[in-house]
Amino acid sequence: MNGFLRFVSGILTFCFLSMSVIAVGALLLRSTFASPGPLAHSTVSVIPRGEGVYEIAGRLEREGVISDRRLFVAQYLVHTLHARFAGGKPIQLQAGEFEFKKQASLEDVLEILSQGKAVLYRLSIPEGLTSQQIVARLNAEENLAGDITEVPPEGTLLPDTYRFSRGTPRADIIERMRADQRRFVAALWDKRQPDLPFKSIEEALILASIVEKETGRADERERIAGVFVNRLRRGMRLQSDPTIIYGIAGGQGTLGRPITRADIEAPTPYNTYTINGLPPTPIANPGRAAIEAVLNPAKTKDLYFVADGTGGHSFSETLRDHNAAVQVWRQAEREMRARQAAAAAPQTATDAPNPTTAPATPTSGASANRVPDVPLPQRKPKR
Repeated sequence: MNGFLRFVSGILTFCFLSMSVIAVGALLLRSTFASPGPLAHSTVSVIPRGEGVYEIAGRLEREGVISDRRLFVAQYLVHTLHARFAGGKPIQLQAGEFEFKKQASLEDVLEILSQGKAVLYRLSIPEGLTSQQIVARLNAEENLAGDITEVPPEGTLLPDTYRFSRGTPRADIIERMRADQRRFVAALWDKRQPDLPFKSIEEALILASIVEKETGRADERERIAGVFVNRLRRGMRLQSDPTIIYGIAGGQGTLGRPITRADIEAPTPYNTYTINGLPPTPIANPGRAAIEAVLNPAKTKDLYFVADGTGGHSFSETLRDHNAAVQVWRQAEREMRARQAAAAAPQTATDAPNPTTAPATPTSGASANRVPDVPLPQRKPKR
């Protein structure tokens, strides 16, 4: 009996000592994990995709983020075992570009990598760019990765400022832009004004892209949308100059020159001077405000608008009032040209304006050059 008690006592003593050693070891490890690291200043480390914990630990040690790769691996294993015994998910180290602060501890480093707290970059996509122009911007962003195999359909991307970590595939940004637009339009579609002269989201986006290109002024979008809605209801042609440009330049977005009379009269599927109704596709990627304006346009009787010489537009209900506004713009245009000529004098004969070029209004924000709506010889008045 005494021998059995001694045996049990030895077992208990061994278990107690083992647990004490484990507890002391755990405390020492915890203290080591929480101790300040070797970094003398903040630094940025790039963790490539596909690297495992041992490769990451070696990389961090070489770059001076941690002092001992073995301690980092030990900490990773301790957290992984604890998560499994607690019924949680095992830790997964993320790829990306990460910033580590001065004297970051092993715990800090593991938390940053496991939670994916990567350095984020910003890419701003302005409203009114074509899909081809957006792809060009994504390709020019050196912090993105991968190729875009095809240009997305026109008008399917939502312009915005997008945040991403280094190495994010360009195709992922494209998909985010598509998904954001779908969600945004779906949330507004059921709240649109009743009896609008278009029946589908696709047609709404076509008109929104035209509104986007006609003006960059927030206080004008709903009214310009109202003009186009009124014209569609009356069966009038939209006669929007940006549609002329898209019909000629396509995804390039710009002509690089003013619109000519020949351009106005040239039949293309997009030229709303020669076709009835809407073009077959959007002519750009409209922003949120332009989409909202088309779904809830201003309720006016306006059928015409022309530049007013201040970066905005004059709106009219009748052709007579519209032609009067055109004359005001013509005078402002003459004065502007006179000032430009005086500033550029002396000019050579080759600097004179091309007589076959229809005068264009100054740009306003994201809007394209617009030809004033004025009767020209042997041509019907526009708008």
